[in-house]
Amino acid sequence: MASHQPIAETPLPTVHLDIPQNILDSARLNLDGIKLELALALYAQRRLGVGKARELAGLSLWEFRQILALRKIPPHYDTQDLAEDLANLRALGENL
Repeated sequence: MASHQPIAETPLPTVHLDIPQNILDSARLNLDGIKLELALALYAQRRLGVGKARELAGLSLWEFRQILALRKIPPHYDTQDLAEDLANLRALGENL
């Protein structure tokens, strides 16, 4: 029987953005705050899904969804998402 070795994840390359401190100070933001604002904006523009947006913000899915609700940013949920959720529920039901 073949043993399965865990696949080592290769670190993804990162991009560095230089933002002058006086800009952050004027906006009253720190690095975490600017990442959150960017994540919210990209999510609201439908440029990022909730998973990648929350990853950029460095938050759990629950925390990110709470902030979306507080900011009154509607969730992205369409018929494709509904179909996937229904298929997952059916699969779970069959596995019980």
